[in-house]
Amino acid sequence: MTATLQAPPKTHRVVFPFTAIVGQEEMKLALLLNVIDPKIGGVMIMGDRGTGKSTTIRALADLLPEIDVVENDPFNSHPSDPDLMSDNVRQVLEEEGSLPVAHKKVIMVDLPLGATEDRVCGTIDIEKALSEGVKAFEPGLLAKANRGILYVDEVNLLDDHLVDVLLDSAASGWNTVEREGISIRHPARFVLVGSGNPEEGELRPQLLDRFGMHAEIHTVKEPNLRVQIVEQRSEFDRDPQKFCETYQSQQEELQNSLVKAQNLLPSVNIDYDLRVK
Repeated sequence: MTATLQAPPKTHRVVFPFTAIVGQEEMKLALLLNVIDPKIGGVMIMGDRGTGKSTTIRALADLLPEIDVVENDPFNSHPSDPDLMSDNVRQVLEEEGSLPVAHKKVIMVDLPLGATEDRVCGTIDIEKALSEGVKAFEPGLLAKANRGILYVDEVNLLDDHLVDVLLDSAASGWNTVEREGISIRHPARFVLVGSGNPEEGELRPQLLDRFGMHAEIHTVKEPNLRVQIVEQRSEFDRDPQKFCETYQSQQEELQNSLVKAQNLLPSVNIDYDLRVK
């Protein structure tokens, strides 16, 4: 079975590569599209305070389906794709011919603004390496985010040296840590999601280029919608479990749609008129 994408009506806006889209619904659409096809290249969401950027992004974690990973591997290595395996896992596969497989939910990793480079990239225990002759590596956030989502809140306030680290990993798909002549690398392929308030500073152009989509979120001004938002928040505060159960069926339906879309993705044919747009 194949699926064909037809050109949308002229009133619609094609959202990639790097096309600005506006509104809360478009923000959610951009996030869902990146879950379906991580090769889109992530999404940057810019908007005023209180527009639900962080809430929406973090809520995405509940929708992410499970993936196959190598059991007890800190890098979430793929059990059959060599391009998504760490060097150690690839070596084990060559020696033993098979790998233990586990199922794990795709995770979302928060990158704090004050994180150190060692916290992001990982560290090598030089003392243990010199005394015992083994590469003792403590994985960082990039290792944890491999095959997942890396979220940077207030990305426009991120230190320049961390921006450079993200650029290197996003461009190559690998993270390399070198200390005192010892080098360790692991796959670091993640969907990069950033959010920020344009009033707090502009993004570096080099980082902006790394996002496949750009969503602009504005404050909701319709009185009816604002009242609805407050009422739903109050309903959640009164009984969080009941609130979640109320929308559980919608969550499951959306997750099933994501899984189905991921399976259909390799057979999608894009209409010529859409490519022209």
